[in-house]
Amino acid sequence: MESETSDEIIDATNRILCEHGYAGLTIKKIADESSMTTAAIHYHFDTKEELLNAFLDDLIGRFKAELTTEATDPRERFTAFLDAVFTPAHPDADGFPVAIMELKAQAPFQELFRERFLDLDDMMRAVIAEIVADGIDEGDFEESDPDEVARLVTTMTNGAHARKVSLDEPLDEARAVLETTLELHLGWKPGKVVA
Repeated sequence: MESETSDEIIDATNRILCEHGYAGLTIKKIADESSMTTAAIHYHFDTKEELLNAFLDDLIGRFKAELTTEATDPRERFTAFLDAVFTPAHPDADGFPVAIMELKAQAPFQELFRERFLDLDDMMRAVIAEIVADGIDEGDFEESDPDEVARLVTTMTNGAHARKVSLDEPLDEARAVLETTLELHLGWKPGKVVA
């Protein structure tokens, strides 16, 4: 599929999910929101689930790209991870978390969605665990179980985004609580100057 065509369909899907939710997402609405016809969208995606799987592929790919950092210091890598999670790359695309919450709500009923969110969770936890293990090895962090810290961080970030979407709670407040919690577990608070 042409990249521009795919991007247009994915972007239109995001807008429809934000405006109408999962139940209101139809190929017709996506076509109306883009310059594509329903036939053209069906040419690229046989089902709505296939389209949403591509949407999740795009999400995971973009998030992986945001996590890429040239930093080697575990503290800088951890700070870059938190920046990627708590600071939207495109603040104008504020509805994106709503679209994700819509799909997460379908995960108990759609095995494909559940698998994709498990992939995303596994990837996030692996990145965090590696950073923590490296930081312990280098003496930057106090001794702690990297897998437990990874589980804590992913749970808190998922909760922070759910609270942002459902309660309009600012993400920076949740990040501050997470940073204080990390200081208790690792003896280091993100954002401290790295010498």
